[in-house]
Amino acid sequence: MRITLAQLNPTIGDFCGNIKKMHEAMLRATSDNSEMIIFPELFPSGYPPKDLLEKPVFIKRYEQADKNISKLSVSFPELFICYGTIEKTDKTSGKLLYNTARIIKNGKLVFTQRKSLLPTYDVFDEARYFLEADEINLFTIKGEQWGISICEDAWNASEIFDDRLYDIDPVENLGNAGAQYLLNISASPFTLGKAAIRIQLAQSHARRHGIPFILVNQVGANDELISDGRSFIVDGKGRIRVSLPAFKESVITVDLDNLPDPVDDVESERTGTAYDALVLGISDYMSKCGFKSVVLGLSGGVDSALTCCLAAAALGPQNVHAVYMPSPYSADASGEDARTLANNLSVHYDEIPISDTFDAYKIMMRPWFKDTEEDVAEENFQARIRGNILMGLSNKFGYLCLSSGNKSELSVGYCTLYGDMSGGLAVLADVPKTLVYQICNYINRDGNVIPQRILTRPPTAELRPDQTDQDTLPPYDILDSVLDLYLEQHLGVEEIIDKGYDKETVEWIIKTVIRNEYKRIQAAPGLKITSKAFGSGRRMPIAAKYS
Repeated sequence: MRITLAQLNPTIGDFCGNIKKMHEAMLRATSDNSEMIIFPELFPSGYPPKDLLEKPVFIKRYEQADKNISKLSVSFPELFICYGTIEKTDKTSGKLLYNTARIIKNGKLVFTQRKSLLPTYDVFDEARYFLEADEINLFTIKGEQWGISICEDAWNASEIFDDRLYDIDPVENLGNAGAQYLLNISASPFTLGKAAIRIQLAQSHARRHGIPFILVNQVGANDELISDGRSFIVDGKGRIRVSLPAFKESVITVDLDNLPDPVDDVESERTGTAYDALVLGISDYMSKCGFKSVVLGLSGGVDSALTCCLAAAALGPQNVHAVYMPSPYSADASGEDARTLANNLSVHYDEIPISDTFDAYKIMMRPWFKDTEEDVAEENFQARIRGNILMGLSNKFGYLCLSSGNKSELSVGYCTLYGDMSGGLAVLADVPKTLVYQICNYINRDGNVIPQRILTRPPTAELRPDQTDQDTLPPYDILDSVLDLYLEQHLGVEEIIDKGYDKETVEWIIKTVIRNEYKRIQAAPGLKITSKAFGSGRRMPIAAKYS
């Protein structure tokens, strides 16, 4: 049997555009003599549609989309079409929708399988909208039994997870029922290292039942979430026989009776994967929100340098506007390095000095600040002046403003509200400082795009004389290690100290993370690449007393 894996990039709510992509893939499948084409989870709407699912008009459009796909299938009468969609329940209260896999052929619905496991952790909130499946069945195609599951349904294998979240394993049930093929349609968001776990899950299911496992995953970014694609087929021995690329649309047809030779699991190394994810995240956020160009502050530091490089790769240098805004405390080296980087990337570059504006602010506030020493209030004038300039350019010319703060700084509030936090997209909000340097070195692997001095100078906000980040913060390698243990591994103070970290440092970091929740709630959306990003997947109280 010949099947087509359609790893495509949908836009949330763009039913016409998404169905057009389906049509083009069906044409490709037919030309390849395919007998079944497989699309990702909830593809007509894109994933995740979030609270659009609570709008009656959106549900009506979804139902019309399903009708349009059924009509479209008449043009491909021999092709089974499998895709994810919604399905109304027969209930009048409670959850009124199922997340469903639908198979149609020649205009007729021939099979549905509802999603059993509804994730409600991190960025997922499916139990808010959907009811779980009431039964799990097999589907027969050409005399062969197929077990169809949807994304999370495959993520409860006892061999992989010690602490399972659900009482059932839908894929195990399908295998035990006699499935000869296991198929999973997904819209699985990317995080670093997740691709390897996804493969391990599929291999576990395949080996346990001795049958192939096929996964078709969405690709593309929607808001903070980035889906990496990486669809694949593993055989009954757990060997990878087909592997689609990461972060790219791909439509391929394979013969299940004559699969290609086994391939290695070639997930690219961590920094390269992070780079590719961030580039796709910027590109899709821009195109799906209707922006063409970006503006950003280029300080001569490492964070803005990386943001500028990523933007140039995502959008083309002609669509990147970098602005250097020196203050009285900006070193000559900062301006030199900013200009060199902009020239290396061929992006638009401007300089707007802020010293006179900074002086005007201080003079204006002198009556209210009298008899006080200059401190962080005056320092932050500079950051807020820069933020106003960038937002002014954004308003005037329609540029999207990119903020450059990294996860380490955002964690402990080493950033200025309405200053360097200003912007429409926080590119590095989930990138720890140590990973920032690693990605910069990755960019420089074939030559110094980023001036070496940017990577070797002690990082500094340049808001006061001779300032460095380490005047305020622990060394970044220590800070990032503690943040990983606290934010991603969910360890407490004593558990982190027991791993050999200084008690005072650990207590300061965690206390500071908690104290700065109010800043993060006001931050621009940030691209998610780790298992626990700030944003929709981390919901912490602000007005609270806890430690």
